[in-house]
Amino acid sequence: MKLFIDTGSVAEVEEIAGWGILSGATTNPSLLAKEEGEPGDIIRRICDLVRGPTSAEVVSTEPAGMVAEGRALADLHQHVVVKTPFSKAGLAACRELAEDGIPVNMTLVFSANQALLAAEARATYISCFMGRLDDISIDSGAVVAEIVEALRPAGVTSQVLAASLRNPGHVVTAARLGCEVATAPAKVLRQMLDHPLTTAGIERFAADWETRPEFAEWLRGLVEARATAAR
Repeated sequence: MKLFIDTGSVAEVEEIAGWGILSGATTNPSLLAKEEGEPGDIIRRICDLVRGPTSAEVVSTEPAGMVAEGRALADLHQHVVVKTPFSKAGLAACRELAEDGIPVNMTLVFSANQALLAAEARATYISCFMGRLDDISIDSGAVVAEIVEALRPAGVTSQVLAASLRNPGHVVTAARLGCEVATAPAKVLRQMLDHPLTTAGIERFAADWETRPEFAEWLRGLVEARATAAR
């Protein structure tokens, strides 16, 4: 499963991209509105950093407006994926954009029925919002499982994207259920790093190494020798 970051913050993308784990990003008008700067510049910078699919969302409510905005957003960068909300208008716009060769992320999908319609409209990504389902006491894992099971036997090429991930458990659930992509905020991605045994192990290794100062000198020598040979 590929990991995307869900943010409008260039600083967050710079941080997490530095870990070498990102395959893409998702933004939306709410996230971009929190940031200083021109939205197009932010989207282009995020595309450059993740070097992969980056969703940018339309705001029009009519198909023609969505298509016009989608084409303009796609012109911002080769990695832009146009995000359209699930609706009759969104489906129509998705199909037209897809026929133009523009990838589309159909967002705000909450059922297998909606996912099937999005797939027929040729959405590249179908985003199911797990956290929002949990908020209204619906088992998000069960919904995602139903979506995956409905799409896969039909050989649909649309990818299931788990979104609105509130904790690392959501990420693991998405992976176990067969989602191709999960997009998570920086907070959740940072939480995935932490485990007390990892922290304790690193501290123990460092302490043991420091008991033999000559080992540090040996390793520095290796590094310096390699740098000299590379000149």
